[in-house]
Amino acid sequence: MYEYDIPDMSCGHCVSAIETAIKAADPEADAQVDLMKRRARVSSAADPQAIAAALDEAGYPSTYRTV
Repeated sequence: MYEYDIPDMSCGHCVSAIETAIKAADPEADAQVDLMKRRARVSSAADPQAIAAALDEAGYPSTYRTV
């Protein structure tokens, strides 16, 4: 499981766009996006760098760490 810090997330639309980007990188991913903490916890078999790249492409640069 990885936790992505997404500082540019600021609204419900952002949450939806982030969830869509994660699912585009891995349709089987389980993502829990927390708007208040500006974080997403993602359980996925995909390379975490691929998910970070998808978030970046969607306009939401992030950093991630293993949790």
